[in-house]
Amino acid sequence: MTSISLVHAQKCLDIAVKKVREEFNRPICVSICDSYGYQVAFYRMDKAPIRSIAISQQKAHTATRMCMSTDAFLERLNTDKIDIRYYCDPLMTALPGGNLLQSKGGEIHGAVGVSGLKPVEDQVITETVANWFLEQND
Repeated sequence: MTSISLVHAQKCLDIAVKKVREEFNRPICVSICDSYGYQVAFYRMDKAPIRSIAISQQKAHTATRMCMSTDAFLERLNTDKIDIRYYCDPLMTALPGGNLLQSKGGEIHGAVGVSGLKPVEDQVITETVANWFLEQND
């Protein structure tokens, strides 16, 4: 398994912060984790909610563990009527705002998690980061 480099992780943080400043102008927390779900980089904007620290980390962790975005995971839980506790991982969350960082070949390098806005807005930011990462990693 290939994991994200610190250089790419830092760039992902920069892209997320740029996106939120341009479109939402509210503070967020951004977590980048490696392909195993462990945090590599983190950024908390001034005045971002304290609760968003752990939530952003959990969103990134969940995306890698489930090999899908957290909004897709939420849809799966709802469709299959599965309780998230069945996964036996207290660090997982189904809140939208977590996305995989993959190569064009589908190899997972890590994930990004964002918290601080509405969940759908968090998801928009992670999609921007994930799209950038995809373009950088053929």
